[in-house]
Amino acid sequence: MTVHAVHDAARAAREAQPSLARLHRDTKDAVLLAMADALVARAEEIVSANARDLEAADAAGMAAGLRDRLALDPQRVDAIAQQLRDAAALPDPVGEVMRGSVLRNGLELRQVRVPLGVIGMVYEARPNVTVDAAGLALKSGNAVVLRGGSAALHSNTALIAVLRSVLAEHDLPEDLIVGIDEHGRDGVDALMRARGLIDVLIPRGGAGLIRRVVENSLVPVIETGTGKTHILVDASADLDQAEAIVVNAKTQRVGVCNALETLLVHRDVASEALPRLAAPLAEAGVRFHVDEESAGILTAAGTSAEIVPATEEDWDTEYLGLELAVKVVSDLDDALAHVRAHSTGHTESILTRDLLSQQRFLAEVDSAVVMANASTRFSDGSEFGFGAEIGISTQKLHARGPMGLVEMTTGKWLVVGQGHVRP
Repeated sequence: MTVHAVHDAARAAREAQPSLARLHRDTKDAVLLAMADALVARAEEIVSANARDLEAADAAGMAAGLRDRLALDPQRVDAIAQQLRDAAALPDPVGEVMRGSVLRNGLELRQVRVPLGVIGMVYEARPNVTVDAAGLALKSGNAVVLRGGSAALHSNTALIAVLRSVLAEHDLPEDLIVGIDEHGRDGVDALMRARGLIDVLIPRGGAGLIRRVVENSLVPVIETGTGKTHILVDASADLDQAEAIVVNAKTQRVGVCNALETLLVHRDVASEALPRLAAPLAEAGVRFHVDEESAGILTAAGTSAEIVPATEEDWDTEYLGLELAVKVVSDLDDALAHVRAHSTGHTESILTRDLLSQQRFLAEVDSAVVMANASTRFSDGSEFGFGAEIGISTQKLHARGPMGLVEMTTGKWLVVGQGHVRP
């Protein structure tokens, strides 16, 4: 029964999607702005629905980082609405000419951007993703089917109701935005089997969810990987900068995929850098999973930080909490080898004043986003100027890194002839 219900919802979205092809950018932007206003106007209703989800989360003992992602208040609703306004201000990618030419025989060729069609989103406890995905889908001419997880059921239901009401007010099909949270895990299975109804499926969440979708979906998948992010404090790093960057990357918001999870410190500066970095992190409540050399340095310095021996599992763990893996590396080659072995391909950063080390790190690290002297928290669609993001792709086909409007389109060839036949 669930399969039929989800496939019917996807079919309704597919039937609604062509209505967007007729819309001028001004109309799409007006709808996005109206959605933003409606979210703010109905913020009390949305926050009330979210409170029911938070109550259930607290009863279930949800981790602090995940609870933070789930929580909404009027300020966060305002921020979500602003994402829609930012999307409205961006150029419309649909119809953009990617390349073109006139062949020697006179045939005119143009490759233009077109919507993917119907996008399925599977995510967990992230009500902001509900609005981001819906807004980006609308602007890029796509319909969207949303499965945001049982933990955010009431929040997502309230948000989708607001967005659909604005579609109706503008004489657009409400099924351009469809939610299927009520179908639970069975709904995810049904989405994965909706080939021909869903054009692409985007999982956004923990490693288990992403792996399940990637390994079992019959629908093409854009993989948004987990964020086992690294920062390397190189031998020449400015330690004042390093302290500010590392603390920001780890503690500014812990339950997100671009938060720092592993800190690598060059041996030449480890005895000075590690105690200095540990102090503000410990004050913020961070517990350290350390290798033997790091443990010796921190213990000798009389650190107040809570330290535990790192296991092999720690080098591959996305904590999404106040936990940090720490390792001393002998040189840049050692750091690069560690990143290659344990990165999920999301975001890595080097802190250095050595231009050659910077260039090597930027060139040799094979992640979607590679930085120098900057916090990993900048690995984000809104920070990149995309208005919002539908996820951060860690794969290499079609889209890689933060996915904004352009990544929600594909290309098609338009060929215009004058009675041409192939000889």
